[in-house]
Amino acid sequence: MTVEIQKIRNIGIIAHIDAGKTTVTERILFHTGKTHRIGNVDEGTTVTDSMPQERERGITIQSAAVTTEWKGHQITIIDTPGHIDFTAEVQRALRVLDGGVVVFDGVAGVEPQSETVWRQADRYRVPRICFINKLDRAGANFWYAIETIETRLGARPLAIQMPIGAEKAFQGMIDLVEMRAFLYPEAHAEPVTAPIPAELMEEALARRETMLEMLADADDEVAERYLEGEDMSPDFLRTAVRRATLAGSLVPVLCGTALHDMGIQPLLDAVVDYLPAPRDIEPMPGRLPDTGEEIGCDNDVSQPLAALVFKVNTDPYVGRLAYIRVYDGILRRGDTVVNPATGKKERIGRLVRMHADRREDVEEISAGDIGAILGMKIATTGETICALSRLVVLEEISFPAPVVHVAIEPKTKADQDRLSTSLGALVDEDPTLRVRFDERTGQTILSGMGELHLEVVVDRLRREFNVSARVGQPQVAYCETITRPAQGEGRLVRQTGGRGQFAHVILAVEPLPAGTGNIVENHIVGGAIPRQFIPAVEAGIKEGLAMGALIGQPIIDVKVSILDGRFHEVDSSEQAFRTAASMALKDAVLRAGPIILEPIMKVEVIAPEEYIGGILGDLSSKGGTVIGLDPRVGGVQGIIAHVPLAAMFGYAGNLRSITQGRGTFVMEFDHYAEVPAKVAEELRRVA
Repeated sequence: MTVEIQKIRNIGIIAHIDAGKTTVTERILFHTGKTHRIGNVDEGTTVTDSMPQERERGITIQSAAVTTEWKGHQITIIDTPGHIDFTAEVQRALRVLDGGVVVFDGVAGVEPQSETVWRQADRYRVPRICFINKLDRAGANFWYAIETIETRLGARPLAIQMPIGAEKAFQGMIDLVEMRAFLYPEAHAEPVTAPIPAELMEEALARRETMLEMLADADDEVAERYLEGEDMSPDFLRTAVRRATLAGSLVPVLCGTALHDMGIQPLLDAVVDYLPAPRDIEPMPGRLPDTGEEIGCDNDVSQPLAALVFKVNTDPYVGRLAYIRVYDGILRRGDTVVNPATGKKERIGRLVRMHADRREDVEEISAGDIGAILGMKIATTGETICALSRLVVLEEISFPAPVVHVAIEPKTKADQDRLSTSLGALVDEDPTLRVRFDERTGQTILSGMGELHLEVVVDRLRREFNVSARVGQPQVAYCETITRPAQGEGRLVRQTGGRGQFAHVILAVEPLPAGTGNIVENHIVGGAIPRQFIPAVEAGIKEGLAMGALIGQPIIDVKVSILDGRFHEVDSSEQAFRTAASMALKDAVLRAGPIILEPIMKVEVIAPEEYIGGILGDLSSKGGTVIGLDPRVGGVQGIIAHVPLAAMFGYAGNLRSITQGRGTFVMEFDHYAEVPAKVAEELRRVA
């Protein structure tokens, strides 16, 4: 059954780790009738955290899609991870969502990963509402949490509710739009609608006045009525809040405690009332590959199909599962689609709507909707599938580079074959996972976003793919780059009695701004290198970029131009040009002032003030640079620093020792920086 597009909501539940995202999602599923018992993170009974590793660790690792209904609206929810090692899951979810529910801890307010996901949502212009969770906990403060949204995120939070009671005395909330109370006589009870308690009426009126003033600042229609003293009905206010939310000028804030099932129904109402339908957002940018013309895909069912593959899973029972968001047209079972990047075509077999770990077969998925294709082979994460009648490439998803790697070796010959196949499947799933073979050591090198990320991958190899392997200690994933332009050449001339090998390639390299990536351009004119050999030259360049000239680590942020060369009518071959290009790249890089780069992490440590001196001294000894202090309530201090990743292995134990177990920290990749000369010398010696 196709749902009217204005009644579709595609939303993500996003937040810092342990803020309660999964618990919020589980309560939503219960109240919308998708589950008949409430899942619990601590008990390992959640629907969305279905992986064994998620249930054992009590964290979300993979984003999970669930489709449900509320008051005649179809809501597709993606519960995303909070741990920074799995930030790619958040990025690809935000790429295809129309709105977000950001969950904050009522005690801590905005936490470090909250900032990261908020910035990602800003990048993709995702309208949001906020849910201040855990208001029943000791130290919870709704108004402090709102203040941190304003001061740390630079947003304009609009409180459309206020809590009744706090900590153990938390009983419910007052709806400032309807001016009524929602009371919960006990945990997990249905809310009772009641008049506002007399002792809170004065505060409620003052808070409502603040809400109206903020709305008047953001909305001309509200301002006009406000200045003229006209009454504003709840329906009028809801429409105004929706306009401000979609415009990004205000962020509605609600409150509750998901663990005790308080505030979930009003949150669902807010999702329907304030978050956008697919046609309310800006068109998805795309381009026509033949002409380069830019177009927008506006969730129009009358247009030819255009859909984005935003996630791929390998299911041990049903095979490859590709999650898609349809931006134009209708995808039907039996349709033939094409990947415009490769030209490969495929007939669609099974379409399913996801309910976390359960699937429902459907006949079609239309514009504005999210679903999945079983067994699709032609596209991977970030790629487009479209109709044969209109080739369009949708804007791709960009992912951060991995910063940690481990060496992995199979224990037996049987494991060797399984390891290669299994790693291929996992890399297909996870764009932040990289695999390469180190010819010098004979080891497979697995790179990822952090120690936890790699731990989970190795555990999945063992459990899901039945691979036994020896795994080395985590190491820093260094990179190389260049500091100035240079040229180099590679000449391969071999005579072996029969047909020889001949190729000559001249390249130029130049540095690019940090984060640009690598660019390869062909400037050959006059057939100095025949056209059929250019792909081999490009392949040789890519091989050289993957194994740098100094320590064999990937070269980043470099532009390579193919300038000139020579060939032999008989002795030239693709392999010869591939080898010569790799030689030319190494020659050019060695002339271009190559340097070694290390990942620098943004580290945020939160601890009681009495331990700050010890923490600062320890960070300084690790080569860290403090970039800010962030005082928190209750005598707690936040320290923000940039620290080389190499110095952060084992830091959790170090911090526990300094703070007697009372300090916590999070870190995320920030930028690359040149390693000190002494470290570079040691790395080159070892290499």
